[in-house]
Amino acid sequence: MLQKVVDTLLGVPPALALLIIAALVFGEAALFFGFVLPGETAVVYGGVLADAGKVSVALVLAVVLVAAVVGDSVGFEVGRVLGPRMVRMPVLRNHVDRVEQAQAYLRRRGGRAVVMGRFTAFLRAVMPGLAGASRMPYRRFLFFNVLGGVIWGSACVLLGYFAAHSITTITHALGITSGAIVVFIAAGLIWAWHRRTRDV
Repeated sequence: MLQKVVDTLLGVPPALALLIIAALVFGEAALFFGFVLPGETAVVYGGVLADAGKVSVALVLAVVLVAAVVGDSVGFEVGRVLGPRMVRMPVLRNHVDRVEQAQAYLRRRGGRAVVMGRFTAFLRAVMPGLAGASRMPYRRFLFFNVLGGVIWGSACVLLGYFAAHSITTITHALGITSGAIVVFIAAGLIWAWHRRTRDV
């Protein structure tokens, strides 16, 4: 199915293709599209589009980052306004256990959960709203949101760019790459925490 989507989108004007990518990435957290269509699909397609010579990789990366940061910021604001009522939204009613797990993860990890949540479709859709509902300062959220967006967006776009010849390879490698990035981030955070506590 993904191959058919890519074949279709490769035939549309580049500007429209970028608009579609931006809309899907933006809507993932802002409108909870992530429950239906993970943004990774659109971002990987952006890499394929760049490989086909339709647009530059840098432009795709810029579009993805801006859409991700703005979309997550809207999701954050929704959570901030709704507060605890957010978990009672219709779109979340069938995911109560997962939302509670995400909330617990956010309480334990704080801003780091925003970064790591970027690599799981469900967390990517709900984490910004949960961060807003938890009253996390926006500046703190924005820092980790941008950090996660840069790492996730770069990984997915470059994956699509370098493996454009095989959509199956892309989707398989995407899961491996996302997991590897999370492990890498976790190891770096543990090392930084250990060094900080040793210096105190």
